[in-house]
Amino acid sequence: MSQTGVPPVLVTGATGRVGRVVIDQLLDAGVPVRALTRRSEAAATLPGRVEVFTGDLTVPETLDPALHGVGAVFLVWTAPPGTAAAVVERLAAHVRRVVFLSSPHRTPHPFFQQPNPMAALHADIERLMAATGLESTIIRPGMFASNSLAWWAPAIRAGEVVRWPHGAAETAPVDDRDVAAVAARTLHQDGHAGGDYVLTGPQSLTQAAQVNVIGDALKRRIAFEEMTPDEFRSLSEGTAPGSAVEMLLAAWRAAVGQPAYTTTAVADILGRAPRTFRQWAADHAPAFTKGS
Repeated sequence: MSQTGVPPVLVTGATGRVGRVVIDQLLDAGVPVRALTRRSEAAATLPGRVEVFTGDLTVPETLDPALHGVGAVFLVWTAPPGTAAAVVERLAAHVRRVVFLSSPHRTPHPFFQQPNPMAALHADIERLMAATGLESTIIRPGMFASNSLAWWAPAIRAGEVVRWPHGAAETAPVDDRDVAAVAARTLHQDGHAGGDYVLTGPQSLTQAAQVNVIGDALKRRIAFEEMTPDEFRSLSEGTAPGSAVEMLLAAWRAAVGQPAYTTTAVADILGRAPRTFRQWAADHAPAFTKGS
């Protein structure tokens, strides 16, 4: 049941891996939700209680109907940078609070210090928001646990060896559901204005160890084999921007031989421990099996 008199929260990136769960979390808390989607047919994938608006970050004026009367916005930037200033200007004109899904580009760990066009864009948006005086909260997920679905699931489903570069690189994968829970909490609870939260999982694991954890969830051994950076470049050609490939390779190379950066932010905000990668793998085991 929605809380009487509570203004709705607008969720951008509403059908994405974080935004979709933010919607469920807000609804569970009794907060009315609006969703911004680029395609009207996306409404069919959202709960009936959600008020769906069609709009596009590349056409800032299309946001106005969705922004009218909202109390807060969950901003996930999924567009080129050209309209960022105009979008932030519109947010500042309509709402009091923005929670921005950014990246840990300020984090003092080599893994997060590699040249990264997306992080540079995030930093620009943060500067734009600060200049407007918006009441903002920045959440900065580290490596998402769900990346392993794109990276390793095809080989695992096929029963093949997982071949990957820099298997000894350590990260602390964060569960998408924990990121969404933190976002929802900071959207509807007071006390988070000006918050800047780096979100990580609780444990530093090498990439090879993460594959082993997935194997444990599937109750079978998954072989891991080191791939050279050049092989990874060839494998990624046509499927990912070259700048993103080089950023990942540099980040993994920098992370070899030292523990991943971890924080207590998820526990501090949610009052419970973050999900481990082992929990994530057990919950998502069907996605790594044939026919999924």
